[in-house]
Amino acid sequence: MKWAFKPGVMRHLLNFWPPFWFNGIKVAVLATDYRYAKVELSDRPWRRNINGTQFGGSMFAMTDPIYPLLLMGAMGKTYMVWDKKADIDFIRPGRGTLIAEFWLHDATINEIKAATDDGQKYFPQFLVLVKDKAGEVVCEVNRTVYIRKKPQHRE
Repeated sequence: MKWAFKPGVMRHLLNFWPPFWFNGIKVAVLATDYRYAKVELSDRPWRRNINGTQFGGSMFAMTDPIYPLLLMGAMGKTYMVWDKKADIDFIRPGRGTLIAEFWLHDATINEIKAATDDGQKYFPQFLVLVKDKAGEVVCEVNRTVYIRKKPQHRE
């Protein structure tokens, strides 16, 4: 399955993954170094809530696997990475196509490596802003990730 983790292949696999595909979620960009991703949620009448705006569960889902995926890709096979918890704060109704961007900076990777160097668990948090086409924030999603060196790589 080594071929599946190539960013170009992974992006296409995610776009056909049922939780994304059926919700109109598309990974538009996945950087070759796994440091950046852009995810879009399209707007269709059957994906709207009773108020005629984007369904909140779809907004939440569009942020779900992205940071663990970026961390696994950027940090390699030495680490276990899981989504631990998340919460969402709705700011305004989501209308039209929504966009979320994800960045993984060198400072974050260095912080994680330092915190897990001795084999300990670490729980970094990432704030994701979901925006509409005008750039207005629709919701904020705070995601906490579990990361730890795999047993064979611990001291």
